[in-house]
Amino acid sequence: MTSAASAAGSDLTVRLQKLYSAAVHDVLRARGAGPFVLPDTLRPLDPARKLAGPVWTFSGRNDPTASAHDTLLAWTTMLSKAPAEHVIVCQPHNNDIALMGELSAETLQQRRTLGYLADGGCRDTDYILALGYPVFHRFFTPTDIVGRWGAGAFGEPIRIGSVDIHSGDYLLGDRDGVVVIPQAIAADVIAETEQVTNTESQVRAATRAGTDPVEAYLKYGKF
Repeated sequence: MTSAASAAGSDLTVRLQKLYSAAVHDVLRARGAGPFVLPDTLRPLDPARKLAGPVWTFSGRNDPTASAHDTLLAWTTMLSKAPAEHVIVCQPHNNDIALMGELSAETLQQRRTLGYLADGGCRDTDYILALGYPVFHRFFTPTDIVGRWGAGAFGEPIRIGSVDIHSGDYLLGDRDGVVVIPQAIAADVIAETEQVTNTESQVRAATRAGTDPVEAYLKYGKF
């Protein structure tokens, strides 16, 4: 990635972090975008912390024949590959294993990643909350990956729910949910969402000043 492209990506991330998922949803809906909302079973470990930025994906599978060494080597390989200034997104194809814990969260934080989302479990939650590292997950469990699950397919396209996710797409997650913005339209969608939030501020000010809601809607075209 060139320095210009990196700077542009950083700018989009900063701007996206100031937005919220519902507003991005409305812009994508108006554009007729395909599925872009992740399942509502994915929730933030700390609802006060957002996930926002470009995505880096990986996936994995159950492998009960793998040794403890093999599973931990694959997992630490993922941690080693995870790029800074990205949201790490995991499709584990698993419903009973934790795909994030304390040491991994601290490692990813030290590597300057922006947060982590797994379509699966999480453990060591008190420690992760104390770290302040943003994590979205589907359930809690003390069960880990050792000798059970192998990571792979780093940076390859994944699907969560009905949403196809590619490395380089942008993601915004908050307490309302998670939306994915295709990379090709991310800059335009973020700019349009900024306009939407500005219009919403005008509607808010008008209604606080006593404007009838119908009049406010007809004037601003938004409510």
